Amino acid sequence: MENYQHYSQFIRPQWAPPSWLFGPVWSVLYVLIAVSYFHVAKLYLQKQITFMVMLPFLLNLVFNLIFTPIQFGLKNNYLATVDILLVLSTLVWALIRIYPYAKWVTYINIPYLLWVVFATVLQISITIMNR
Repeated sequence: MENYQHYSQFIRPQWAPPSWLFGPVWSVLYVLIAVSYFHVAKLYLQKQITFMVMLPFLLNLVFNLIFTPIQFGLKNNYLATVDILLVLSTLVWALIRIYPYAKWVTYINIPYLLWVVFATVLQISITIMNR
């Protein structure tokens, strides 16, 4: 819990959500991500998509999972900003690549995409405000 107090010490924009909101939002998003990403893995294992279609999903998962250790473990806003930009770009790439094969995977990830866009703007704002 000590590491998450680091977030509350930042100068944040007035529109920043309260710290307690992140847990519930990510809990819902991780369910959507798990369902859709497992489907993508299944398509790959069944040879219905190529590795290049699955690759952005794998990269997105890695970049998503390392954000918390970067932001709250290393306490590095600059690296966290780079990482959230990678989360956003790999997510867009993934949704574009999977659309011809499983449109519902793209649609189910729209809340994730919207949250990542919001989180990206928030992270950039926090980084600038806390230079």
